[in-house]
Amino acid sequence: MTINYQYKNIQGPTKITLTDEQSAGHADHWRILTEDMSHDVPEWLQKMIEHAAMPKGLNSNASAQDNYLLLSEDQPCHINQVLAMNNGKPECFINAYPCVDSPYGLHCKIERIIVNDNSHDAVLRLHTADGSIIYAFDQLYTTNRHLYQRDSSYFVNFSAWAHEIKPSEQNEVIMVEDQESIRYHRAFNDIVAANDGKIPDDLQEQIKEWKPETKEQMAPVEINLGHMCAYLFGDTLGQEDEAWCQGQVLGKQETVFNGKSIILFDVVVLREQDADPFVIRIGALNTPETATIKVHDYVQANVWLQAAIYKQNQKKATQQSKASS
Repeated sequence: MTINYQYKNIQGPTKITLTDEQSAGHADHWRILTEDMSHDVPEWLQKMIEHAAMPKGLNSNASAQDNYLLLSEDQPCHINQVLAMNNGKPECFINAYPCVDSPYGLHCKIERIIVNDNSHDAVLRLHTADGSIIYAFDQLYTTNRHLYQRDSSYFVNFSAWAHEIKPSEQNEVIMVEDQESIRYHRAFNDIVAANDGKIPDDLQEQIKEWKPETKEQMAPVEINLGHMCAYLFGDTLGQEDEAWCQGQVLGKQETVFNGKSIILFDVVVLREQDADPFVIRIGALNTPETATIKVHDYVQANVWLQAAIYKQNQKKATQQSKASS
């Protein structure tokens, strides 16, 4: 069922409602972190209550008097827990899921929200300023759900948990031998280089006029797919946040989540001309395999992509161009 909603005269994005049967739940996400969910997850939830706070998101008036309360921790990797409230007291548990905090993001509009209103699980369809489409699980849906506005631009922080992350296959190479494709490739590179890395307004006209000066310029072009940046979202309704990506590691650091050693990789997965790069902070268990991944390596990963939207004056964002290694 597809509906539009209004709250206090705010026109919200299109909303698609899923039933409990259509929703996947978080079992696979907890399995990223533990093989003993029945023991570890309840223990983690109990422990987090001692240090929990209410994340504000876009809602500066979030309080225990709300019908639903979102609790979180101020840690690089943490748990968000949703509780139903009654007269300021917790009435029952609704949901909980592990999160990764990230300073990286993009300015986006929310085109659509795919949500289970019972569990407060929501996947955002986001449209970036350069036209890219990104799907991500909303870490702060419980807090922000009535405040999202259609056609408003938000700075969206992006993070993920890795189901799997490994070095890209370096032997995946395509050899381009078509003469017209080679001519276009060489012409494009020559013209952009001659314009100090900028694309001229009459690019297509210049490409038509371009002629090779040497035989070497028309030699076959080797493209290494292992050095490609790519992002593909899932194709199942409500599970589009389960994504595949490939990109370059810009930064790497270690942290701890409930006694588990975690590596945080900052990975650029989209890097296009005249567009802000799409950088994700990806959390992965510290294993012998993940520990071998170094800064500047290209990796490919299956991830659970997450989004967090804060007030403009509260955001912990750093612009993508400042992503450091």
